[in-house]
Amino acid sequence: MSGRAMLMWDEAVTAYDFGDGHPMDPVRLALTMGLVRDFGLDRAVDVVAARPAGDSTLRLVHRADYVAAVRAASADPRTADQAYGLGTVDDPAFAGMHEASALIAGQSVAAAEALWRGDTAHAVNFAGGLHHAMAGSAAGFCIYNDASLAIARLLELGAERVAYVDTDVHHGDGVQTAFWDDPRVLTISLHEHPRTLFPGTGRPEETGAAGVAEGGAVNVALPPGTGDEGWLRAFHAVVPELLADFRPQVLVTQHGADTHFEDPLAHLAVSLDAQRLVQEACHALAHEHADDGRWLALGGGGYAVVDVVPRSWTHLVGIAAHAPVEPEAMVPQEWRDRVYALTRQPGPRRMTDGRTPRWRDWDAGYDPADRLDQAVLATRRAVFPLRGLLP
Repeated sequence: MSGRAMLMWDEAVTAYDFGDGHPMDPVRLALTMGLVRDFGLDRAVDVVAARPAGDSTLRLVHRADYVAAVRAASADPRTADQAYGLGTVDDPAFAGMHEASALIAGQSVAAAEALWRGDTAHAVNFAGGLHHAMAGSAAGFCIYNDASLAIARLLELGAERVAYVDTDVHHGDGVQTAFWDDPRVLTISLHEHPRTLFPGTGRPEETGAAGVAEGGAVNVALPPGTGDEGWLRAFHAVVPELLADFRPQVLVTQHGADTHFEDPLAHLAVSLDAQRLVQEACHALAHEHADDGRWLALGGGGYAVVDVVPRSWTHLVGIAAHAPVEPEAMVPQEWRDRVYALTRQPGPRRMTDGRTPRWRDWDAGYDPADRLDQAVLATRRAVFPLRGLLP
């Protein structure tokens, strides 16, 4: 197993561009890679550009007619078929859409293959994590579901247990749906409650196909306004015990930065510092429970494209590289100058929000009147007994 992590990167992923005014601004990817370089992290990892996913790979998850529809809309956006979720407000069609989407998917699939071969223990694709795309439709800014494709490729290669942990503010519905009836895959999603946020799914009682994969889907639906203490408490009350029980051969995690209190599209109140602690926890859990520490870390949502996303995912790269960036580190002035040149916004000055998050362990007891504890308990009661665990 190689001692160096892999960072999947090709400048061409920034062509995944829904146009002016769309929240999914590709500048967030360019700024993240720029910050990674300015901290010298590109010298601590193997930077790899993989080929786009071909049709046979895409069909591991997506229907052939959907891939054909994406290709057609990519060639002529005016012909986009909204029956496939294309040409909508969330997913406008754009020239080259298929090529950019397949390239992002190819990075995640190639990372999964490298992990399975033993070329590396950790791989990061922060351009990935497009977790809403379904087998036959685009959804929620996602055209091809690279996370599901990476997992499907691992299964094709012989993996018998793959765990997926999604910490995006939105429910990881596309990945859950792809493996709803597959007991080889455990999906865990922590997200804002579906009553208040897209996609309207991810309730605790969604636990996997009855009689086939019950307990294979885990959903923690967090109350709007949940901050650092509650978010960390929920993660640690659910994820470690389930991973210890499941013993995945590979851990795949999705790190959407849209849980942040500055994100314009959601209602949680999580800091950069808490996001970093969950990234560190996922890294530790991979070493503890996955074979040889195999860990694929993906990006995801995140629409505070200057202040939050680049810092959060730079921390993720540093953690995967075993070269973590200190929270108190000053952001390089060269990067802040580039931010202003590209966006006319001032960049953040430090790699922290100045928080020192703490949380109470679930084993210390819970408050039945607390909304966060009610959410955690609902998940544990729904899933843990199905896996032979006490709620």
